[in-house]
Amino acid sequence: MSENKFIGFTRNELLQVSAAWGGWILDGYTSIAYLLVFSYISVLIFPRYLGYLALILTLLPVTFGAAARSVGSVILGNFIGDRRGRKNLLSISIIGFSVLSAAIGLLPTYSQAGIASPILLYALLFLDGIFAGAEYGGGTALSMESVRPEKREQAGAFVQSGYGTGYFLIVFVEILLLRSMGSSAFASYGWRILMLTAIIPGVITLVIRRLSKETEVFDRMKAENDIEKSPVRKMFKNRSSIVFGFMITAGLLFMNTATASFYPVVGSVDFLNLGSGLLYALLVINFFSLIGVWSGGILARSFRDRRRPMLIFSIIFTVPTALFVLFGYTTNIMDFTIVFSIQLFLEALIFSALPVFLAESFSKKFRSTAVGLIYNGGAIFGGTAIVLVTAPAHIINIRTLWIVEVYIAGIILILGLIFYKKQENTSDPIEN
Repeated sequence: MSENKFIGFTRNELLQVSAAWGGWILDGYTSIAYLLVFSYISVLIFPRYLGYLALILTLLPVTFGAAARSVGSVILGNFIGDRRGRKNLLSISIIGFSVLSAAIGLLPTYSQAGIASPILLYALLFLDGIFAGAEYGGGTALSMESVRPEKREQAGAFVQSGYGTGYFLIVFVEILLLRSMGSSAFASYGWRILMLTAIIPGVITLVIRRLSKETEVFDRMKAENDIEKSPVRKMFKNRSSIVFGFMITAGLLFMNTATASFYPVVGSVDFLNLGSGLLYALLVINFFSLIGVWSGGILARSFRDRRRPMLIFSIIFTVPTALFVLFGYTTNIMDFTIVFSIQLFLEALIFSALPVFLAESFSKKFRSTAVGLIYNGGAIFGGTAIVLVTAPAHIINIRTLWIVEVYIAGIILILGLIFYKKQENTSDPIEN
């Protein structure tokens, strides 16, 4: 067929996969933007007398936002994604997600608004999390229901790479802003501009989503009057999948927060103080993560069991954790970059298989809700990683904390994958 010429995907498949990919880009863009500027926010939004506690309070919403995402995934997934359509869900979510993320750049300082300033920060991040929570479940359902079984690993890896792409883009934008305005101006108001740019990937993604079509899977459900009236209630009948699914995402997202999301924090002035070299290191590290997720999508194609590549990749990543931290936690920017590039490459291999694994684990009748809840529910535990490593850092050696906590998360992930029950049916699970 002539429409299947571009890397084996039709135009509609590309649009639908790109529509999901854009949401991941915005997630990486906004999540890392906040972590890149958290030190500026802490001294402006909280009273100065709080000192180190202000840093912890600024990082705490990373966990707070993850809880909001779980709420959003259930509410929006249940009432829109699994009842009104994947496309409708994602069109609504991207508007709220991008606007609320950008609004952080408009926050008043503590000197201007007093206690209202941190309250507004927390409120914005909670509301932002509500809309962001719909992205993973809706995007996974849209993309995985839109492509043929033999293309799902590639499509899933590409969609998952959106987070790393957003990460790469926001670091690049900060470098441009710093070079154009200088560090003092950036600390004063440049960080606000950085946050406001979140509206750009949001608008682009919204346009793509409006151009794309609803999935054939959902259209058939609608035509056959097969829409589940209460997706949440139906979802919780799959208790085993829910429990072990939570273990998988909790372990994996804790590791991800303790690595990719933690690198900007650990390299900041409050820890290793790597200076301007940190941003260039993050570009390189994240470039290798993109290679990792794309490579994982290719490697996963040789496995029939979706769990097996994730299990193998998880063991390969987890075992050398101590070596990564011991050699990577250094003020030598070259060593920092090389060691953590390898670490994030291996971690990205695991993520490459996650979208197709989750999508095929749950029925089409509650797929958007279940995948969103499993992913974002795991993110609640995952989001605690930075605080759990940094808060006791004045008492316990940070490298020891870092190593122990990543190993614990790795064990949780591996056990979840080992005990997860494979679906019994032999037909395409996406259609069921």
